Amino acid sequence: MYKLARGFTLIELLVVISIIGILATLVSANLNSARGRARDASRKSDIRNIATALRLYYNDKNSYPVGTYFDSLWGLPWTDTGVTYMSKLPGDPLSDQTYKYEVGADGNSYTLSACLENSSDAQGVSAAASPYDVWCPTTKWMFQIKQ
Repeated sequence: MYKLARGFTLIELLVVISIIGILATLVSANLNSARGRARDASRKSDIRNIATALRLYYNDKNSYPVGTYFDSLWGLPWTDTGVTYMSKLPGDPLSDQTYKYEVGADGNSYTLSACLENSSDAQGVSAAASPYDVWCPTTKWMFQIKQ
């Protein structure tokens, strides 16, 4: 009489391992996409907070800071003549790339920009064929607030 073999065949094991590998790849891809969207949400929130602080600055000074004002302040407190406008001027959550701040020639307007990872973000605008093309090289998509 023959013994019954217990266990799995090699083919069954390979099929199960292949299915697990495919599922892991799909989950990983979706997780990376979700992380990118979360970082984009953080960027947009940062830009809105900076815009609020800029309005406070404008109310005090009747003009916005010069264009190079923030170059050395990213990641540090924004204090001017004893007034703290932000306890920490935020930077990009992923890299050491900073947000872009430009002030109009008259000092009464500005543009704040952040590169986005998700190029299908409904609040984003294209950076292609603009001065920001080089600044947002990966997705060429950015979020802006103009005042």
